[in-house]
Amino acid sequence: MQRNRRPLNPEHQQTHLPMGGMIRSRMKRLFAILGTLLLVQVLIIWAVEDLELFEAAWLTMTTLVTVGYGDYAPQTMIGRFSTIVLMFISSITLLTLIVSDYIEYRFYRRERILSGRWIYKMNNHIIIINTPQHGGDQYFMRFASQIREIPGYETIPIMILTRKFPMGLPTELSDIGVVHHHGAGFDPEALKAVHAGSARHIIVLAADEADPFSDSLTFDIAHRLTEINLGHRTIVECVNDQNRGRFKSLGVRIVLRPVRTYPEIMVRSVVAPGSEKVLEDMFNYEHDHPHRYDLQLDDLNWADIVSALVRHGIGTALAYIDEDDEVICHPPTNEEIEGKGLIVLVKSSETPEVSVVQEALERYRAFLKQWRAHSADQETGDY
Repeated sequence: MQRNRRPLNPEHQQTHLPMGGMIRSRMKRLFAILGTLLLVQVLIIWAVEDLELFEAAWLTMTTLVTVGYGDYAPQTMIGRFSTIVLMFISSITLLTLIVSDYIEYRFYRRERILSGRWIYKMNNHIIIINTPQHGGDQYFMRFASQIREIPGYETIPIMILTRKFPMGLPTELSDIGVVHHHGAGFDPEALKAVHAGSARHIIVLAADEADPFSDSLTFDIAHRLTEINLGHRTIVECVNDQNRGRFKSLGVRIVLRPVRTYPEIMVRSVVAPGSEKVLEDMFNYEHDHPHRYDLQLDDLNWADIVSALVRHGIGTALAYIDEDDEVICHPPTNEEIEGKGLIVLVKSSETPEVSVVQEALERYRAFLKQWRAHSADQETGDY
């Protein structure tokens, strides 16, 4: 073992410097020396040879890149000697070192990117902290593809802060521009590395969507973010509903349950804050839920049906079922509906019976009949 082996370059002794910084520093120094040698060579050739300044510069550059067109050549002893010393020995050697350092830097950068240790210059981006316990790459794929379909979010950068993917992100994620940084959300240095202060949205996923104890880690991360005044940009997942109040007291923008099979809920919370509450309610029986009513629809348009249900305090019509058992969402408002069922968002604690819905529709039919008769009388002046 060579215990006293000397480093190739003095800066290798400076272990406090990152390798990338050392390579860039050395390249800058080599470029400065190369530029000085080229300037000296141009001035020498211009002074001792029968050439114009541009011709001296042209001769110097063609010599540096070893092209050698032969249109110009040094004729004097001083010119030839300076070409040998400054160009062939010094400058070409420096250029080779610069190219070598550049290739080394590219390999270093690629390795750092794959391992999640490259620091990107990002602004107005989305940071996702933690990775789902199972199927994380599929979750990120669906989230990224859906968020990029939203107007204004087509090209938004997405950064994942996680300790997973030590060998690099899956190819399908890298291909759509998702990057990651190896670290933890409770680490201030990691938050600094992903430029959390410049992020547009920060999402803290539950480390384990089935383990209530993961809320403690989420709370620690949320507390770190609120300490640097980023709570208003933060969306967190909460496994145990009893902990929601704790997150809200921190000033967190949105708290929602982890629903891994539907990243749409997270996407909605990002682009349309508040809509995630409606979607969450559809997945449980606590407040509101979609309910199916089997009844005949034949002489009312969609606007009449929606109005009838709202006026009678039943709920909000979401869709209807046609005669072919197809669920039709957002039908034209002024076309007559023909079907055999309704999907209505109703209160879970007071779910109306189908007879109540039928009665509401019958009353609205009667109201429309009277209103039309009254309108006809007004047109004829018979009132």
